[in-house]
Amino acid sequence: MIYYYGDTEMLKEAMFYEKLDDLKVRCNLCNHRCKIAEGKTGICRVRQNREGVLYSLIYNTVSSEAIDPIEKKPLFHFYPGTLAYSLGTIGCNFRCKHCQNWSISQVSLDEAMSVEITPEQAIERAIATGCRSIAWTYNEPTIWYEYTYDSAKLAKEAGLATVYVTNGYITPEALRHIAPYLDAFRVDIKAFTEEFYHEVASAKLHPVLDSAKLARELGMHVEVVNLVIPTLNDSRGELEMLSKWVYEKLGENTPIHFTRFHPYYKLQNLPSTPVETLEMAHEIATEVGLKFVYIGNVFGHIYENTFCPNCKSLLIKRGGFDVEENHITSDKKCEYCGEPIPIFGNSGSPSSRVP
Repeated sequence: MIYYYGDTEMLKEAMFYEKLDDLKVRCNLCNHRCKIAEGKTGICRVRQNREGVLYSLIYNTVSSEAIDPIEKKPLFHFYPGTLAYSLGTIGCNFRCKHCQNWSISQVSLDEAMSVEITPEQAIERAIATGCRSIAWTYNEPTIWYEYTYDSAKLAKEAGLATVYVTNGYITPEALRHIAPYLDAFRVDIKAFTEEFYHEVASAKLHPVLDSAKLARELGMHVEVVNLVIPTLNDSRGELEMLSKWVYEKLGENTPIHFTRFHPYYKLQNLPSTPVETLEMAHEIATEVGLKFVYIGNVFGHIYENTFCPNCKSLLIKRGGFDVEENHITSDKKCEYCGEPIPIFGNSGSPSSRVP
């Protein structure tokens, strides 16, 4: 049931919480597992305890709406060359000092511009705009769980693919619950040290690793992004540890994107990532055994393309977020040597789309 508070504020009772003594509650949606006193919110600022009942304050609340190439997420092995209907809300359960979307993730509800879009309307808009998928992105979708869960169920009924672009802090119980309706889990592994997560994101590393591994076990398509930040997570040793973990726990076919940092928000004192550092990361991950390693935020770089791991032929040529060539066959094989290519859906070449 949806509840209304006052004239404008929309509430919905939260999922995944337990009632405690003295009208307190514990939210079990993300791995902060906030203990929330009456009248207070959790770290995300959008889940509030009112008289011993936990409510989501952001059901139907949309701050950002766009039609994006799926490559912008970035997802390179998930219906390449198609469009994703993309929605974001307000708030976050992290406090990343380099957040590019801080104007929606780090503000209060009364500070942000937003509109109301119901799950039914979201699915209608996705279909009407010719999108192959719907993605919850721009800020952390986990804190929007009730809305994304209801929307994902409708999306699957309508034949749309579904995507979380996430920091990976969702609890195992919440991830298992949405798993039947969630196709792709594009997860940021921001660093491979607890120190970074504590100092830069106000979170912990290991819950992120656990959720990425669980998403894979639950059958979701998983791609990893690592934003390489000078002096904070760019050492050869750390990049090697991350690459080995992805190889051993997620598998050799897991796409990993090493993306370029630019000074932003509270980390404007740092320089942009040298391209040479990203190329070092690519070399390390490839030597570890990962077959699909990408460099991001460097327009026109050769490693934004997909190559056959067997014959090394160019399979998908990208220009920024555009797919310019696609040489993966409709049965997901290399057009040149027949090597099976692990990909979730395939649009075919730009001139001959395959549903």
